[in-house]
Amino acid sequence: MYMQSIEFNEQFPAEQVVSADSLVITLLMAPKRFFRHGWQSWSLATWTDTASPLPIQKPYLLHAMQHNPDYAKYPYPNGSWIGAIEMENENILLLGSLGLDAHVELINDHLRGWYESGSGDWFVGYGREQSIFTRYADLLGRRLGSAKNRTPLRVWCSWYSLYTAINETMLIKVIDDLDDLPFDVIQVDDGWQKAVGDWEANNKFPSGMTALADKIKLTGRKAGIWLAPLIAAKSSKLFRDHPDWFLSDTHGKFVSAGFNWGEYLYTLDTTHPDVLTWLSTLMKQVHGWGFEYIKLDFLYGGALPGRRHLDMPREAAYRIGLKVLREAMGMDTFFLSCGAPILPSLGLCDALRIGPDVAGEWENTRDSLLLYNPTIPGTKNAIRTSIHRKWLGSLVQTDPDVVYFRSFECSLNDEQKSLLQDLALVCGFKATSDLPVWLKSDEREKLRAFLSARSEINQLSRYVFNVDGKIVDFSSAIPLPERPKGLDIIKGVLTGWLGNQAWVLKILDSIQRNALKKKIKDL
Repeated sequence: MYMQSIEFNEQFPAEQVVSADSLVITLLMAPKRFFRHGWQSWSLATWTDTASPLPIQKPYLLHAMQHNPDYAKYPYPNGSWIGAIEMENENILLLGSLGLDAHVELINDHLRGWYESGSGDWFVGYGREQSIFTRYADLLGRRLGSAKNRTPLRVWCSWYSLYTAINETMLIKVIDDLDDLPFDVIQVDDGWQKAVGDWEANNKFPSGMTALADKIKLTGRKAGIWLAPLIAAKSSKLFRDHPDWFLSDTHGKFVSAGFNWGEYLYTLDTTHPDVLTWLSTLMKQVHGWGFEYIKLDFLYGGALPGRRHLDMPREAAYRIGLKVLREAMGMDTFFLSCGAPILPSLGLCDALRIGPDVAGEWENTRDSLLLYNPTIPGTKNAIRTSIHRKWLGSLVQTDPDVVYFRSFECSLNDEQKSLLQDLALVCGFKATSDLPVWLKSDEREKLRAFLSARSEINQLSRYVFNVDGKIVDFSSAIPLPERPKGLDIIKGVLTGWLGNQAWVLKILDSIQRNALKKKIKDL
């Protein structure tokens, strides 16, 4: 291994690029905070206290879909590709890879980065936070590429109102009810497919997907659709028919991509030639239906550790699959990636989700305190990670997820809703799932004004922005939960154990599905 060492001292240059398998920077002063950068869209990104490592989040069963799996239980402050420390003088020292399959850690007085396979270049920058991250983003753009300069689209998607309970009749009603609201895209989310892995219209969409896309386009909007092509549910026909297409571990067992929809998920091998052909055919089919806005989700599956048809680093393998998907859907298609490894997605998508899912509540005690899980859907979680990824904005359109205007089935107060709306303006990506029938007249007009606004944004400090002359401070969303104490520790252990039981998650999924059916029936 080719390792280089650097001593951080008063003569340290503002920036340098170093080639090495592993690079160690020796610190001569204690840092205040460490910038922890999560692996994929939903993984935590924030500044953390260097003296207090974060607890291992629970449940472990979900680690594959929330973390970089190799480091989910890593004991030291660490991050994927990037690590930075904040000094007493408010300057930062950033160590960031300029290639894939790299990791950074802070152990005592050493900031160390390494490539998991081979060597590569590292950017080392010292100075004011905004300028250092801007320079790093510029170098990443030169190495990995950046998105086309496209006008951001205003999106209505079905997920945060109808979830998997969508059907053809309901969506046609929504399309009509949206009327003259200035949306550019109507996106059909999860619930239209036969199964995760079997991407054909189910019996809730008897007219087929082409007919639905045509209905959307008649309103003058683009037709959008959601799918997760790199994973498959255990029950899917794809998994049953082609088990040799899926990643396995060194013991020959299928690599878990997590647990969702009440069952285990597995991940396709993007180096397998038959898989690449299948992915290409699928994207051409979806584009052929008439969808010009495509959201691909759960993309982390393609970069999970495992044995592949071709022996290569896992993020490089993922990028091969993503390139095939991008080319097959057509360069005229707007491509939003989600649940996606951050750096390996750059240059291949138009927009990138930069935080976990929002929710109609600010924070959930079970998730934040007992499970200590900042990747689980919640508005505070989404704002925290998204604001720490705003620096990606010069490389890709940054999607912080949807905003809420409705008061129906939403416990967010006005201040919390406003903060989420301002985040969307800061990122320049506007989307909502609010059903028109749920909006009061004043809420509908606020939504219209939000969609029509052309905002001027100026960042004043790490968490403070000037948004159209209004000072917006995101600091209230930044703190991580307090560590559980006393009885909460015992409750957390029990809750984590229950969350690791597939049968418990299946019951919860069944309860949620039944509740959704009732909600749709009541509309």
